[in-house]
Amino acid sequence: MPTQKTPQHLEGIVIRATGSWFDVQADGCVIPARVRGKFRLSGLNTTSPVVVGDRVTVRLNPDGTGLIVKVHPRRNELSRRAAGRRHSLRHVIAANIDFVWIVQAVHLPEPNPGFIDRVLVAAERYEIPAGLIINKIDLMTEANRPVIEALERLYAGLGYQVLRTSTVTGEGLDAFREALRSKTSVVTGPSGVGKSSLLNAIEPGLNIRTAPVSEKTGKGRHTTTYVALYPLSIGGFVVDTPGLREFGVTDLEPAELSHYFVEFRPYLTACRFPDCTHEHEPDCAVKAAVETGEISEERYLSYLNILHSLKSGEKNAGP
Repeated sequence: MPTQKTPQHLEGIVIRATGSWFDVQADGCVIPARVRGKFRLSGLNTTSPVVVGDRVTVRLNPDGTGLIVKVHPRRNELSRRAAGRRHSLRHVIAANIDFVWIVQAVHLPEPNPGFIDRVLVAAERYEIPAGLIINKIDLMTEANRPVIEALERLYAGLGYQVLRTSTVTGEGLDAFREALRSKTSVVTGPSGVGKSSLLNAIEPGLNIRTAPVSEKTGKGRHTTTYVALYPLSIGGFVVDTPGLREFGVTDLEPAELSHYFVEFRPYLTACRFPDCTHEHEPDCAVKAAVETGEISEERYLSYLNILHSLKSGEKNAGP
């Protein structure tokens, strides 16, 4: 009798997720693959058991496609509350990340500090370093300069790397390119802030689709419709994400939230009550630091906003 050939198994990394299909880069080629049924039925509290950045084992099919039979343990992940869900189901954006860049625009659309803070909380939750990119700096005027400079001072003062960039003038592109070198970085932000244009500028061969911001609404149009991981010629990978209108914090208890606001940490053990929520309790060291200006009022109000949304099951996930 002829011997039955054992199916070939390869280990690789998920570089694109589109619905039920995943592109896996393995052994020098890209394999379109589906997920083994037991993963889909395993009761996970996520929208998908496999995400971009996951290391997986694929069993090759005779037609050149594959079946993902194993998902290897993740070093970390960046996740948010799944859209349209009130409770704990989370949408994992990417896994095994070295850095998260939050992109905001000077204008069209306007900066959204609440969005920034929510992404920073998610990054701090998984101990992923993060930074802020102020893009479209060529649109800065004397009218919006104070807002932009205050934003830069706030987050740089908290220890986050802040870059100014423009694909029109080229400002900051070299610094951004260098910051991506030899890392797996996620680039996220609302539609229209110029994420894809930035990536095309630092790696022209990517040819990621872009579109202008709507003049009528001042909001961006979705051009990236799926999460994808791209290799960089300088080494490393970058994850481009669809524009996000909201970033709902999930997988977090309300009592834990204050630990992920970096400037709160020196004061957390100085409150009268060990379970202080820093909202209404007397003798709260965090509130006292807000009153003296050691903690910015804007960040404190952002904390309260996220705290209330966590307490209410994220009924309102917007910043």
